[in-house]
Amino acid sequence: MTIEITKDKNLTPRGDCIIGVNASKACYDLPDALKRLLKNENSVVKMSIMVNSKKYDFAAYGSPSLILTHKHDIVIRRSHFVCPRTLAIKCDKASNSLPKDIVQMLKEPDRKGVLLISVE
Repeated sequence: MTIEITKDKNLTPRGDCIIGVNASKACYDLPDALKRLLKNENSVVKMSIMVNSKKYDFAAYGSPSLILTHKHDIVIRRSHFVCPRTLAIKCDKASNSLPKDIVQMLKEPDRKGVLLISVE
C-alpha cells in the first residue's frame, strides 16, 4: 500500500492509492535542498495532508536510493521499494488509513488538499 499524488487530472478505478489529482508538483519539481535531505538514510520525513481545517499526519523515511525524478507523481511507500516516483519509504500509514471525512472532501472537484513535507 502507498499514498500517491499525481499531476494527472483524472484517475482510473485502478488508482486506489491516489489521494490527490491535478497536483502542482511531482518528485521532479521538488527543491534540490529537499531532495538532498530526502536522500539521507537517517532522515525522518514528516508529512501532513491538509484539507480545509482537517489535518492528517504520517511519517516515513528517506533513503540514499531515492531517485526523485518522476515528472507526474509522488508516491510515499510502506515498503522499501524505490523508483523515480518514490518520495519516501517505510511509511507508517497508507491511503486506506485516511479518515473518511478527508477522503470525502478530496473527492469534491473544487476542493484542494495540501501536502506539507518536513525532514528531520
